[in-house]
Amino acid sequence: MAGASCHQYRHASLLLPRCQAYQTARALRQGAEALYHHRGTRKNGDGEPGMAKGHFRVLPRRIAGVDVVEATTNHSFARHTHEQFGIGLIHAGAQTSLSGRGTVEAEAGDVITVNPGEVHDGAPIGDAGRSWRMLYLDPPLVASLVDDVTEGKRSGCEFSDPVIRSTGLAARFGAIFAAAGAADGTETMLRWDELAVTLFAEAMQLAPTDAPAGVPRSVASAISLIEDDPLASLTLADLALESGLSRFQLVRGFSRATGLTPHAYLLQRRIDIVRRLIAEGTPLAEAAAAGGFVDQSHMTRVFVRKYGFSPGAYAQAVN
Repeated sequence: MAGASCHQYRHASLLLPRCQAYQTARALRQGAEALYHHRGTRKNGDGEPGMAKGHFRVLPRRIAGVDVVEATTNHSFARHTHEQFGIGLIHAGAQTSLSGRGTVEAEAGDVITVNPGEVHDGAPIGDAGRSWRMLYLDPPLVASLVDDVTEGKRSGCEFSDPVIRSTGLAARFGAIFAAAGAADGTETMLRWDELAVTLFAEAMQLAPTDAPAGVPRSVASAISLIEDDPLASLTLADLALESGLSRFQLVRGFSRATGLTPHAYLLQRRIDIVRRLIAEGTPLAEAAAAGGFVDQSHMTRVFVRKYGFSPGAYAQAVN
């Protein structure tokens, strides 16, 4: 049975800003689902490198605040974070991944979860790869579900189990995934609402827990310097000076506190900016510049490395 901690995300890495710039309450989208097959190192229609050794299927967003993704791949994902809650189901193969609760393994039939700002990666177990389906929900939407389930008594919950072995929960996820991809009327939306409330009531144990361990003040000051202006041309020396640590001490302490090196953390924040801009309809080249990347190609390489699919594929799915 899964659990959830009802505080503002106990992972030290979760100093990433929550629930900000979520301008995703757009009108329900209509139209056919978008199928993007990225085979080998083939480029997609935008001339961007797609996902190696597999394919992604990103459905157009039909429910405000919910992204729907299917994937089959033996791609190994580098450490990254999402600004959304993620819940999904492995339906073939198996994988190993870092999570906020250590390294875990998931196999076919397992429900998998990830919290906003939680550093994670993913690699297949064996040569056959794995297939999964995921729903990514904006934090305000999850907050409203938690508020409903707990009658306003709890807020700011998170998943505490990165892998959940429950045939009942897996079946309920299958139903809600189908509803999320087909929501095109009031009846389907009602079905979605019912499933969402019951799914999160089961997937999250809404009980208070101990307060999160604090991030060392020295490291927190370096994190704040990045958060205040992710586009600034910061050096490791700048961050070390701000923290009062040596460069070596900062890298070690920063990695322990967040799960990412300072450089990886900065890139993640910039990719977060890019992803929000793309979801708002900003052209890719403009999004790359606004996110502090040298050019669109640089932004695309980082985006694909972190998420497995190209910015162009994401833009087509959410716009």
